[in-house]
Amino acid sequence: MNAIIDKIRAAGIVGAGGAGFPTHVKLAAQAEIFIVNGAECEPLLRVDQQLMALHAAELIRGVRYGMQATGAREGIIALKAKYKPAIAALEPRLPPDMRIHILKDVYPAGDEVITIWMATGRRVPPAKLPLDVGVVVSNVQTLLNVVRAVEREWPVTLRTLTITGAVQRPVTVTVPIGTSYRDALALSGGPTGPGISIVEGGPMMGHLVHDLDTPVTKTTGALIALPDDNIVVRRHRRTMADDLRVAIGCEQCNLCTELCPRHLMGHELPPHLIVRSLGYRHVATPSTLLAALTCSECAICEFWACPVDISPMRINAALKAEMRAQGLRYEGELRPLDPMAEFRLVPSLRLIARLGISAYNVPAPLQSEVYRPNQVRIPLRQHIGQPAQAVVAEGDEVARGDLVGDIAEGVLGARVHASIAGRVTGVTPEHVTIAAPT
Repeated sequence: MNAIIDKIRAAGIVGAGGAGFPTHVKLAAQAEIFIVNGAECEPLLRVDQQLMALHAAELIRGVRYGMQATGAREGIIALKAKYKPAIAALEPRLPPDMRIHILKDVYPAGDEVITIWMATGRRVPPAKLPLDVGVVVSNVQTLLNVVRAVEREWPVTLRTLTITGAVQRPVTVTVPIGTSYRDALALSGGPTGPGISIVEGGPMMGHLVHDLDTPVTKTTGALIALPDDNIVVRRHRRTMADDLRVAIGCEQCNLCTELCPRHLMGHELPPHLIVRSLGYRHVATPSTLLAALTCSECAICEFWACPVDISPMRINAALKAEMRAQGLRYEGELRPLDPMAEFRLVPSLRLIARLGISAYNVPAPLQSEVYRPNQVRIPLRQHIGQPAQAVVAEGDEVARGDLVGDIAEGVLGARVHASIAGRVTGVTPEHVTIAAPT
């Protein structure tokens, strides 16, 4: 078990699903059930479903390593019925202590709290972790990286991501970490015309890109091109002052709370009361405001529930930042499951229609070739925790896979490695830049 953890740490593996929690820390815990989150429920993303079909045997070996590390007795691969090629590839290879669980095609099925409930019936209490109910959850691409680390001692140097939306050729590509968004977008032929903005991540939980020279990291899931007048882009362009001004008009219809996935699971989180409290200068019970800390920021309240264009999610996010800066924590009991929970999660196709992106809900085929950029700018922080510290200097020659950023023993973080061979042309506290040989 320790050998597995050591190899994962050496490889710099972090959660590829978006949060970027160091995997060697997560898998050092003991659990009863090990779940692969293959839901990929953000609209338009096409990464995990294709990787599961193409690398089914590797994924199952990744589950085995995860189970061995955590002591889990059961492995569950949770994915949607529409991922038929993945199911067909996985089912014949499943050992007796692993199973597939078919998730409903709803959003946010990929929220690990929802995934755990759907796959096991267990509910994670507010402000707690999956481990508190005996479960560890890992992402598909994370486990494929685990296999390569354990079996070949390969560090994480590549990222597979979807490039889609208003582009010439929607595609799913594999690029060296540190590749610029600009170069990655060019692999799709680029935007279809002027007046296009780029969203990194999914339409619901992603963010607007302001600099196309931003580098791809271990957690970059997608680049989505959308017209400037699309609702997703317009919402991202709103300021917090705009959000607070609109929030004054909250009519307390309660839809944001009744459709909040965490509230449906039995968490206190009441977005409508939090919004109301802001209108009255935070007049609310302490637990009501602190419940904002349990918000998953899935954006159902913003894009689906509110009839008057308020964003409780953004208000929650602002409150979370303030409360964490003050060291505050939420403590509350798990309440009964909402009897309508199963029926209030949002059907994916209806969400896609609401977001005005139905025209972009098309395949993005996985390309087998790995892109080779002339230069990469590798962030030293691509994970939760402390940034890695550069261990190379300008002028050094490096091979792909060489260590360029390390973490101290006992510090939460992840190692960073050269994603291409070449010469180090720049080192800052934030990045290591490498140029390929000419």
